[in-house]
Amino acid sequence: MKTVSPLDMDMDTEPAELGLAKARDLAESLRGELNRHAFLYYVEARPEISDAEYDRLFRRLQGLEEVFPELATADSPTQRVGAEPQDSFETVNHVAPMLSLDSSEKEEALRRFDERIRKAVDEPVRYLLEPKLDGASIELVYEEGVLARAVTRGNGRRGEVVTDNVRTIHAVPLRLREEDRPAPRLLAVRGEVLMNISAFERFNEKLMEKGEDPYASPRNSAAGAIRQLDSRITAQRELDCLVYDVLHMEGVEPFHWDHEAVEALRDWGFRTPERIEVVDSVEAVLKYHKAFEEGRDDLDYEIDGVVIKLDHVDVRGELGATSHHPRWAMAYKFEPRKEVTRVERIAISVGRTGVLTPVALLLPVQVGGVTISRASLHNREEVARKDVREGDTVRIQRAGDVIPQVVERIEVDGERRGEPFAMPEQCPACGTPVYEDGPRTVCPNRYGCPAQLKGRIVHFGARNALDIEGLGEETATLLVDRELVRELAELFDLSREDLVDLPGFAEKSATNLVAAIQARRTVELSRFLHGLGIPEVGAAVARDLARAFGGFQAIRDASREDLEAVEGIGPRMSEAITGFLGHPRNATAIDHILERGMELVVSERGPSSDALAGTRFVFTGGLSRLTRGQAKKLAEAAGAKVVGSVSKSTTHVVVGEDPGSKYDKAVELGIQTLDEEAFIALLKAAGVSVEEA
Repeated sequence: MKTVSPLDMDMDTEPAELGLAKARDLAESLRGELNRHAFLYYVEARPEISDAEYDRLFRRLQGLEEVFPELATADSPTQRVGAEPQDSFETVNHVAPMLSLDSSEKEEALRRFDERIRKAVDEPVRYLLEPKLDGASIELVYEEGVLARAVTRGNGRRGEVVTDNVRTIHAVPLRLREEDRPAPRLLAVRGEVLMNISAFERFNEKLMEKGEDPYASPRNSAAGAIRQLDSRITAQRELDCLVYDVLHMEGVEPFHWDHEAVEALRDWGFRTPERIEVVDSVEAVLKYHKAFEEGRDDLDYEIDGVVIKLDHVDVRGELGATSHHPRWAMAYKFEPRKEVTRVERIAISVGRTGVLTPVALLLPVQVGGVTISRASLHNREEVARKDVREGDTVRIQRAGDVIPQVVERIEVDGERRGEPFAMPEQCPACGTPVYEDGPRTVCPNRYGCPAQLKGRIVHFGARNALDIEGLGEETATLLVDRELVRELAELFDLSREDLVDLPGFAEKSATNLVAAIQARRTVELSRFLHGLGIPEVGAAVARDLARAFGGFQAIRDASREDLEAVEGIGPRMSEAITGFLGHPRNATAIDHILERGMELVVSERGPSSDALAGTRFVFTGGLSRLTRGQAKKLAEAAGAKVVGSVSKSTTHVVVGEDPGSKYDKAVELGIQTLDEEAFIALLKAAGVSVEEA
């Protein structure tokens, strides 16, 4: 007997007349059909039904869910229309870090990258290539195959939850397709939210018709759209999303090759970047890069280069990452786009360290879809070398398609040139006489210069420092200009009454900023160290110091020798740290902050055991029970260090299946070798739980 699909029923029957049971069957069938047709239309670009027919099915499902609200599900296509406005975005940790990429537009840098990879990897090297998308990065998390949350990149480790907004993007599956492979129990992927150039042009036309200012670039439009507090506004934007990376998954076998992960992403219903290729040589990378660069103007979305990633996922863990970028991937950027404009005026910007930077204020010009009105001239020697003067015609570029720079002055017949530029003798912000330090011009008034204080406030509250939401450049300028903050410590004295009457503030925003500042009285030690602006101390060094010393006072008391005992800290860095912390004015300023009741916590986890402290491990060949990444973490948890190449300082080489030249070198040097079982036994003897890896 033929089974009758609920879709074969009379689509015009009133929902209430169907009853709950029949309505549930019909709703389930409609959701399946609508999700299938959305995939065919938005991902595969081969629609099977007309827009009118899709709308008819959609309205039918919408009607059923209105009469029977219990039928609405998280993966229902009706969830794409947007939800009620939110007051603010919740922030959460990413399932896995979303790092940046090391990048260069130089072929030499690409060749150095390739040489470094081939030296570290003792097996044939293959690279997965894809276009570098210029949009807004997003993490999509699926639980049991259903979209659970979408999170902006934020600082790479923590971002804002924008799930309602991302649900409105048709290219984002609300439920993973399982026709070709099962969905993981937990899946986190990384993608890029884009506004296509054609959609961007339509969007700007509508804005200008309403008398509103147009957006500067598709990237800005996409980033702004996914951070709308009212997702119904986001739903009106024509956004796209391409997914290119599996960050984490549970419940299925891990991928050993990145191209396998890309195939899985497509099977699960994601749109992936076009023309992804796997190659085995630098020459093939150069050919791929050239083809995209020559054809980039024909694309309907912005790209600024190509991405090169080691295809072998298991080996990536061995190569590791810095705090900023993975060592197994890089972005090979296109040459910057250039345009010609005029220097209207040369102004001086004073940074938080007191360095005076000449800035060219330009006649606004579009460069690669972005309006540029100012560009850095770096320092007095650079201005003199290029002989840039007010009124000059200049060629500018967006370095890395981001930072505007003046490339050169252009001779124009009959153009009257202004006077040669000269740096001021006094700081324009505080009037203090400046001094020259090499090519730099510096204001020495560190504690009395308002411009430096503004910069320190912004740095103190930045995402990779104390992460104080709302403490940006405009707010810092207001706080200093109104003399509400005369040193960093006074941030913690601010009240709602101090802020509520300032331009751009109201009751809620004033309350939120004060609450955000007060919440940072308890903060990770590494963030506090970075926020102080200690020379040479970035986020990674701050974490190393926090792990090594465990407390701020211990770092203050540390000698240069103590500091240099921390891996990665050399004489120059130790001198900068002790000099900064030992300076009387700095010490007083820090004491004033600590007196506000600061609690500095060390959340950075060090080794769970020091049983293998002082040992250095190298892995070669394929492991069966553990991935390379798991093996590396377990060794480090026992206090060992994992390195990529065999040397006389190596203590153990773990040998898997089909080992390469590292095994031969270990035998040559007489270094102890272990198979995987012996390695696991050594870990267990060191008190490390292998089962939790």
